[in-house]
Amino acid sequence: MTISAALKSRTRRQLEKLNGGPLSLGDLVASIREGEGWSLAEMAKRLKVTRAHVAAVEHGKPVAPESAAKYARALGYSQDQFVRLALQDAVRRARLPYVVQVSHEPAL
Repeated sequence: MTISAALKSRTRRQLEKLNGGPLSLGDLVASIREGEGWSLAEMAKRLKVTRAHVAAVEHGKPVAPESAAKYARALGYSQDQFVRLALQDAVRRARLPYVVQVSHEPAL
């Protein structure tokens, strides 16, 4: 495991501990918004979605991996993390006992 991977893993575990359970994409979006001191309207403007959509995501609305990557880019965060959480949320909703890991496909 690289230092970066170890740090990400440790950070994720800490966030899950603070959250009281596994981190979801909605939890991450809410944490970023609150940490930056943004209103729902400000976050919606950054993501180019409605305020209601941001609120729904924060409360568990499923997000497609493509949208998760778009949100990460808009906020300047890791696309890998946002996509992984979107996929993990889908796996969790399906009640499957899997942990999602995301990595880039090697360039041809």
